Amino acid sequence: MERSWNNIPAFDQIIYLAPAFLLLLLLFYLHNRKSSGHGRLPPGPPGWPIFGNLFDLGTMPHRSLAGLRHKYGDVILLRLGAINTMVILSSRASTEFFKNHDMSFVERTITETSRALDYDKGSLALAPYGSYWRVLRRLVTVDMLVAKRINETAFVRRKCVDTMLSWIEQEEGGGGGGGGGKYYKGVHIARFVFLMSFNLLGNLMLSRDLLDPNSEDGSEFFEAMKGLMEWGGHANLADFFPWLRWLDPQGLRRKMERDLGKAMEIASKFVRERKNHEQVNRDKERRKDFLDVLLEFEGNGKDEPANISDRDLNIFILEIFLAGSETTSSTIEWALTELLLHPDAMAKAKAELTQVIGPNRKLEENDIENLPYLQAIIKETLRLHPPIPFLVPRRAVNDTVFMGYFIPKNTQVFVNAWAIGRDPDVWNDPSFFKPERFIDSKTDYKGQHFELIPFGAGRRMCAGVPLAHRVLHLVLGSLLHHFDWRLDETSVTRETMDMKDRLGITIRKFEPLLAIPTKCTSN
Repeated sequence: MERSWNNIPAFDQIIYLAPAFLLLLLLFYLHNRKSSGHGRLPPGPPGWPIFGNLFDLGTMPHRSLAGLRHKYGDVILLRLGAINTMVILSSRASTEFFKNHDMSFVERTITETSRALDYDKGSLALAPYGSYWRVLRRLVTVDMLVAKRINETAFVRRKCVDTMLSWIEQEEGGGGGGGGGKYYKGVHIARFVFLMSFNLLGNLMLSRDLLDPNSEDGSEFFEAMKGLMEWGGHANLADFFPWLRWLDPQGLRRKMERDLGKAMEIASKFVRERKNHEQVNRDKERRKDFLDVLLEFEGNGKDEPANISDRDLNIFILEIFLAGSETTSSTIEWALTELLLHPDAMAKAKAELTQVIGPNRKLEENDIENLPYLQAIIKETLRLHPPIPFLVPRRAVNDTVFMGYFIPKNTQVFVNAWAIGRDPDVWNDPSFFKPERFIDSKTDYKGQHFELIPFGAGRRMCAGVPLAHRVLHLVLGSLLHHFDWRLDETSVTRETMDMKDRLGITIRKFEPLLAIPTKCTSN
């Protein structure tokens, strides 16, 4: 039954459950949306009783809400169940939001699943803005992801990417039914990139392969983390109707607590092993990894602003895996999909790689700055397919006025990065994949150009951008330089490729990309 229920679309679940809670919901129904007594609210579509605008979201809410801009403007207000939600739909509104109102919306919306085991209180992405958040932010930006430390770990990323290329060769050559066999449709790109990313983070964080066939803990950790991504990606009734939290009608918090507890147990085991005196002695000659940095700050928790507690240390480890694995694999899948649909762009990318690197050498990270077309492909992919289309939702700290509209305290904010990347006021032919638009352009995704914000902007921008920049270019460039890629045209062609997406923790292709690799003879 659990599997059947999970297969029901989230908003159909709302319909099924609604009659049982109708009387309860009516007691709390927020019926007066338009009059605030303070000023004019942003415009938006009329909502249904009780449910508000939930049904306006559709199955792909980033697309559905982008379509409302032509009728209601750059900023709209929705009522999702009992939750007021402002949605930013244009580059102009995004610029105003991040440049002039960042502090007014500096807090996060906390979902019910993220409250499991107090995950939200130890998370960098979700922690309240304050001294503890600043400690975590400094850990990442000053101690972990500074250029010097990233440069020192380049060999780790190269090793993990080489392993991924070897996996793909084995799959293509027969390990997965490949070698041109009758039923071979290609390799599942996102799966291989996800596994590589998970192992890469294991090496950077813990100096170990987590998906080694001999690592039982690593496999269990991987399965628990997949559970966290699944439950965190579901639309949850308890978020739209907070008075249902005690009931947990879809069981999502219960499932999250189960898998989060397992993941934290394994993470704490990794930490205990590192703390063990004999283990430290054995490893005294190894490089310093992210866990070493964290342990230097470990203390008694938030009462000591320079330190973090055991529990929060484990949460921080989990967050690094959650933030890095899914976003990398979804972005690479979309990039390779777009290149397969645009063979001229594919040919330009491969020609640039051959010219800069040569036919007999591997791509290294210090080559990236000499590959402007590869950089343009990554930017164009992130413009069209931002990994988290609404970013991580913000929340109004106090009543405020934004672009002439009154925004009540605690209003949730969706910054629709998907819509902003397709804003026709900024981008020519916004729906078309054209990497050339970024050649000789200074526009980037590092938080200063508000028309391209796949990683957010402002104080709460993703802190992992410097590492993501290296990984995305290294992985995509290596895949293109090591293999020639094509579609199995007996099952899918450029004309019939399904480009629908699925919104969970990240935005993924609804139908996973299967592509046929052929190893380049010069490699």
